[in-house]
Amino acid sequence: MDEKECEVRAAFRQQASFCRGLGSEITATVLETVAEKLNCETQCGQLLLNWSGDPTSSGDNVTLRLAGGLHALARSGADAALAAAYRDQTNIDRAVADALVAHDDYLLPWLDNAPQTNEVARAAIVMAGLHVAAARYPLPIELLELGSSAGLVLNLNHYRYDLGGLATGDADSPLLLTPEWKGTPPPGAQVNIIERHGVDLNPIDLSSTGAAERLTAYVWPDQLKRLAIAETAIRLAQADPPPIEQGDAASWTEALLAKPQKDGVMRILFHTIAFQYFPEEQKQRIRDAVAQAGAAASETRPFGWLSFEFVEESKACELRLTLYPGGEERHLADAHPHVANVDWYGAK
Repeated sequence: MDEKECEVRAAFRQQASFCRGLGSEITATVLETVAEKLNCETQCGQLLLNWSGDPTSSGDNVTLRLAGGLHALARSGADAALAAAYRDQTNIDRAVADALVAHDDYLLPWLDNAPQTNEVARAAIVMAGLHVAAARYPLPIELLELGSSAGLVLNLNHYRYDLGGLATGDADSPLLLTPEWKGTPPPGAQVNIIERHGVDLNPIDLSSTGAAERLTAYVWPDQLKRLAIAETAIRLAQADPPPIEQGDAASWTEALLAKPQKDGVMRILFHTIAFQYFPEEQKQRIRDAVAQAGAAASETRPFGWLSFEFVEESKACELRLTLYPGGEERHLADAHPHVANVDWYGAK
């Protein structure tokens, strides 16, 4: 076994460990089976075991690309044994091993693009941050998102929330997000989003054939609450598609933040578990554009940068808000990557 093959198999085992730790035993078992059974007799095996880039979750994330394809195959019913194994986990290792061979042509295109989970529950942590910003500047909000995918988080004004006892959002929404909350609730300010814009390298158009199923397939199969939330959010987005442009995050940020900001409107740029995947050159350009926008901000044209990202130093997903003028950065919360629970520090 050569060095690259060892690296790829190790990436599948590592991701399996992550998935098990986050409560998805099915996905963990699937990835462990792939790590053992993948071989160069299939197209997928040849491509993966000779992957030219970084196969890990912090790189090209090939493990969850294939996991999404296998979940989609199980959901489709085209492989009865795999579908049954995903339901009750009986003989799942055998079913996965057989599917890798029998459905090689089906699975191969799933390796072309990084997974786009578009975790809907992250809308709750973003909404909490917006409450803090709105408490400081009680103004209408122009909301800008980097790495929007299908825009399910950008559509956050269409959901209702219970944030540590604070009821907020659209009171008539069929989708309620209620993360387990530790700490005081966010301030009860009015969050009035009057304009939304998003960008993604490969935005998902939920009106196109198969797009909704593809997005759902990236949600881990044994996390039924996440699946139900995703399916409801997809229906809401199909009814009111969020405005998302195709493009790279840095160029889009530079262009949007260079546009004159309306007086009496707060502009907020945000992203959730996306910034870490941008090339370093793009990250720096975004930081520079934010600094320029911050320097131009005023009390009647405030600007905010809201970030929910994994921080290597703390090994936590941190919600941070920087508001301008002033540029004070606040560490508002730590939360589960899927925002199942939140440790809120905002009031400190």
